[in-house]
Amino acid sequence: MNRRKFLARTAAFTASSFIFQHRSIATMMMVPNDRPEPSQRRFVSQAVEETINRVSSSIRNPELRRLFENCYPNTLDTTVFYFEEKGIEDTFIITGDIDAMWLRDSTAQVWPYLQLLHNDEALKKLIRGLVNRQAACVLLDPYANSFYRDASRPSAWSSDQPAPKPGVHERKWEVDSLCYVIRLAYGYWKATEDTTPFDDRWKNAMQTLVQTFKTEQRRNGYSPYRFKRVTSAMEDAPVHDGTGRPARYTGMIYSMFRPSDDATLYPFSIPSNLFAVQSLQQLEEMALKVLKDSSLVRECNTLAAEINAGIQKFGKGIHPVFGEIYAYEVDGLGNKIFMDDANVPSLLSLTYLGIHKPSDEIYRRTREFVLSEENPWFIKGQAGEGIGSPHTGKEHIWPMSIIMRALTSQRDEEILFCLNQLIETHAGSYFMHESFHKDDASRFSRPWFAWANTLLGELILNLYHQKPYLLKNL
Repeated sequence: MNRRKFLARTAAFTASSFIFQHRSIATMMMVPNDRPEPSQRRFVSQAVEETINRVSSSIRNPELRRLFENCYPNTLDTTVFYFEEKGIEDTFIITGDIDAMWLRDSTAQVWPYLQLLHNDEALKKLIRGLVNRQAACVLLDPYANSFYRDASRPSAWSSDQPAPKPGVHERKWEVDSLCYVIRLAYGYWKATEDTTPFDDRWKNAMQTLVQTFKTEQRRNGYSPYRFKRVTSAMEDAPVHDGTGRPARYTGMIYSMFRPSDDATLYPFSIPSNLFAVQSLQQLEEMALKVLKDSSLVRECNTLAAEINAGIQKFGKGIHPVFGEIYAYEVDGLGNKIFMDDANVPSLLSLTYLGIHKPSDEIYRRTREFVLSEENPWFIKGQAGEGIGSPHTGKEHIWPMSIIMRALTSQRDEEILFCLNQLIETHAGSYFMHESFHKDDASRFSRPWFAWANTLLGELILNLYHQKPYLLKNL
């Protein structure tokens, strides 16, 4: 089953990636619930296939086994466009049912494959090609979040102001997008010790990235960035002529959009700025050991320290139930919003990303808040419970948040609770979705969402290595 057939078979389920429809049992049977035939897979990795066989044999529950076998390789099976030109690898990875590449999603989609690079040279070249492609994207437009493979293709959002450049799908400024570029490069380097992709172009991309971060600290209150869209969805663009709400310099980086692609309420996203601190520290190490660039080392060190100081001063607040926790967004003027969104980086994901340890008190209290009904986006219904997002409305839970809850849990019973929810809410498709209705999992959005699929695979793989008895006993 190739990507075109995949889309054709899922077309009956949704007229739009963002419109929810009730689906009958008969209709549900049309959802693709098996991998494409080997000859029709976009990319084949022997190491991934061996991992599927090895891990699957340890999963007792047949539904969970089938979920893993479908979801773990879904990125490679359906979303990869790989080619080489003059010996240089280039990898473009679409997000799924939206035919564009997000910097964030593409990194997350391949992340669990990095541990296999020492066993598969073809897979190594694939990731190296994605590092190359992401660097080209940053140089094309560091404020853009998503891109087209064909630079001559007109943007679906050409009416945005300013209009996207050729090759840009959407120009929503999200701090985390550039963080994910560093995360992939750093993860590749640590997994392989290969410095091949870190050439002059990559270095220029990193300098552009750091300069964009510094510009968006807005020391003098100014930014060249604004974003306007004619839309009925309030979350689709910042208020006040595309510039966002008033805020004060804090040392943190302004982010006009969240990892959900929704406009921020207050411009300082705390999980995204925490992610930026970590990313700059990783880039500092690469600047020192790979690029041998002392100037970039100093820039990264200084910028990370300024952002972190802003987080410590402005990014926390006293919640009436949970005490001192992280806010989700702040404005530097004393205003804060206590919530969390399912998209990563989130407050829940801080230990998954390696920013906090599970035992850190600020994280422990924040996690308790996030997974409580004090979080306005913690949603509970007859079908399940989890964190949602303004992106999909007040009644839809994201499987990604259930997966992330399991990935950040220290308790076996909580992990089993999450696994059972994932088994019960895939609506017969044996793939993950963007979201499902709290009372009816057959009402879901995005039948082909590769990030969520790969994340489910990552969870099972982690349990195989760390808690294999859970897979054997479920």
